[in-house]
Amino acid sequence: MKLSIAVLAGDGIGPEVIEQAIKVSDAVAKKFNHELTWNPALTGAAAIDAVGEPYPDTTHDICVAADAVLFGAIGHPKYDNDPLAKVRPEQGLLQMRKKLGLFANVRPTFTFPSLLDKSPLKRERIEGTDLVFLRELTGGIYFGEKGRRDGGETAFDNCVYTRAEVQRLAVKGFELAMTRSKKLCCVDKANVLETSRLWRETVQAMEKDYPEVTVSYEFVDAVAMRLVQWPNSYDVLITENLFGDILTDEASVISGSMGLMPSASVGTENALFEPIHGSYPQATDLDIANPMATVLSAAMMFEYFGLKEEGQAIRDVVNSALDTGMVTEDLADGGKAYGTIEVGDWLAKNV
Repeated sequence: MKLSIAVLAGDGIGPEVIEQAIKVSDAVAKKFNHELTWNPALTGAAAIDAVGEPYPDTTHDICVAADAVLFGAIGHPKYDNDPLAKVRPEQGLLQMRKKLGLFANVRPTFTFPSLLDKSPLKRERIEGTDLVFLRELTGGIYFGEKGRRDGGETAFDNCVYTRAEVQRLAVKGFELAMTRSKKLCCVDKANVLETSRLWRETVQAMEKDYPEVTVSYEFVDAVAMRLVQWPNSYDVLITENLFGDILTDEASVISGSMGLMPSASVGTENALFEPIHGSYPQATDLDIANPMATVLSAAMMFEYFGLKEEGQAIRDVVNSALDTGMVTEDLADGGKAYGTIEVGDWLAKNV
């Protein structure tokens, strides 16, 4: 198979971890006789510095023309520390999601046998966890009308959803549940929020179309509690943008490191794959960043194209690295820590 991949390394450790994911992907492509073409493009602070905007039209054109996008991270302290900045790197991420129609963020959370005791949660609580969040990505409070009034003394952020936006995410949730344990949880705050009531009634109306799927409805605060008490009671969860943003970061601690969790953002025509961690500017160019989340995001990318064996090859080599201690400092736990490049080279060599 010939695949053209847009590469948006972004900021901070983004370029470093992307480099390792490309190495591993090329090794997989060679092993399974595929041809990958990598097309780099600017985004985030790097794009602002170069052309004055975080998601330039040239970058968008490259993404649209590609079969998929491999993305690193966005963010830089000089913008984080300036509340008056008119243009921010994170605006590029929102623009990219909106313009590419990436309405569903697919965020798996699973455990690694060799790391069960590195999680801040007890082994007996997390063992066997294998869940997936589908977070709505292009609607809700992040994209609603926002502003100030009363001379800047009052601020507002409106949360708006249409039934169609809920339906298209729910369809992906039901379909994913059908391939797994046929359990779906709709996460909302329907006792308070009108948008949540729309979410709940929309999903309830869709249940008849998926009679094999058992659907539950839980308030977001209850899920936040249960997620760290009994995470293995969940399978597929769907929720709106803000709730999903918070809950998926909470879920990331289950595995023991944010540096291990991959994700995908998909729409009807485009798909993007990225680690869940941020740009981690403090670690930039220090060769200490964990590349495994980005490498596992590449595994999801292969699987998106139906290349299950290729994706599994990446998962297997990552597990081997964890088992043998070929890890960066965030997972070394007092043992030998290897550099970002060393880990990437080892993964590529041992695919």
